[in-house]
Amino acid sequence: METQPSALTATTTKTMERDPVKTVILASMIGTAIEFFDFYAYGTAAATYFPKVFFPEVTPTIAMILSLLTFGVAFVARPLGSLIFGHFGDKLGRKRTLVVSLLIMGISTVLIGVLPGFATLGMASIALLCLCRFIQGIGLGGEWSGAVLVATENAPKNKRALFGAFPELGAPIGFFLCNGLYYMLESNLTASQMQAFGWRIPFLASAVLVIIGLWIRHRLSETPLFRLAQKENTVAKAPLAKVFKENWRQVLQGTLTMSVSYTFFFLLSPWSLSYATTELGFANKEWLLMLMGSIVAFAAMILYSSLMADKFGRKKVLLLGTVLIAAFAMIFPFFLNGSHNVAGGLFFLVVGFLAMGVVYGPVAALLPELFPTSTRYSGAGIAYNASVIVGAAFAPTLASWLVDQWGIHAVGFYLAVMALVAFLALLTTKETKEMDYTK
Repeated sequence: METQPSALTATTTKTMERDPVKTVILASMIGTAIEFFDFYAYGTAAATYFPKVFFPEVTPTIAMILSLLTFGVAFVARPLGSLIFGHFGDKLGRKRTLVVSLLIMGISTVLIGVLPGFATLGMASIALLCLCRFIQGIGLGGEWSGAVLVATENAPKNKRALFGAFPELGAPIGFFLCNGLYYMLESNLTASQMQAFGWRIPFLASAVLVIIGLWIRHRLSETPLFRLAQKENTVAKAPLAKVFKENWRQVLQGTLTMSVSYTFFFLLSPWSLSYATTELGFANKEWLLMLMGSIVAFAAMILYSSLMADKFGRKKVLLLGTVLIAAFAMIFPFFLNGSHNVAGGLFFLVVGFLAMGVVYGPVAALLPELFPTSTRYSGAGIAYNASVIVGAAFAPTLASWLVDQWGIHAVGFYLAVMALVAFLALLTTKETKEMDYTK
């Protein structure tokens, strides 16, 4: 039988021992940095090298589509991972699940780096690639929500959005590290060397980040709010059943709100790389360099929008962000035209990442705040990872198909529709800035 939190909860949480802010920042940030490093490594390889490595016997267009479909396999697995890790994260604690999710994520990524291609194993190579990608998705399913809870459950009440920005900053950090590594490799290796073995190096290099991440998280304490829930015997015995019974509306709101971020993100990164190098006349490393520059603007906007969310509320900032994305969606196709249009490419990347940063920062505070402590890991994780399927699983593939059928403007309409869906979901969502996070 679960009991209600005591009247002394607020006072108790203030006096409970917490990890140093530096440890909280590093522990929450390192996992999402590795997550996005791994995903960028796969996204870049899928858009550039996998068509020839794993699909050499079909036409280039079909090979590209099939390669990008394998990219979506992990997104399908992520909700399953969120169910598994959410259950144990709400029942056993945030720290343990974060360590296991990082380990699963790292092992599967390294295995992709040593996987033989189609020339060696035939169809078995494709099956193993999808299996590794699926297992990677399971691990990723528990990463974001756990990292965000480590940050926000250690945060002062008036700085939850700012603390939630720390794991969100893992996205641009992982992006910058991975793309920087690819840029260095492509600057020093020939195209044939990159095709033969160079693409494998980022997957293998992620092992270094995983070891660092495990060391940091081993030093991490359980969050004060979960320890308080254990002390007051309010830990849910069946958190998944509880979240679907009592919080299904919040899961739906969180999923639809977050989905536009993922659609936008994967149009800006793996899809744009593929489109720019095949249709716009850019060299691969040239577009990577432009991506690396624009990601700095993304990181800055994550911090700024999170500060604004602490000041004005999550809902107002997120509504503004969805409007900006919809407006950008109608404009950017006019800039992605012509051969080697550098100014147009920079507009698409820099302005696009700025607009995305407006929504990507505050959502790390909003999603956990939609749920009570007893189901927060499960609820936030399910909403976040379901949004991956809705928003990103097939975004690069769908965008490539839309361009082939109706041209680049169709991609803009696709993004605008996703922004509208998020806007409507936010209208039905209550402001969470002042909610009691201890309950």
